[in-house]
Amino acid sequence: MELKQLKAKSADELKAHLTDLQKEQFSLRMQKATGQLAKTHDIRRVRREIARVNMLLGQQK
Repeated sequence: MELKQLKAKSADELKAHLTDLQKEQFSLRMQKATGQLAKTHDIRRVRREIARVNMLLGQQK
């Protein structure tokens, strides 16, 4: 998701999105550990999006 789209969300929506991203990150880590992960770049994408959401949550406080 782009930064513009994330900025348009409220704090509650960002927290919900963060929870979803953390679940996705866990799933990707488990896939990597079992050797089932085909798209290794997804781990990096999710990690960076989590950082973006955390940054926006920090700015809104």
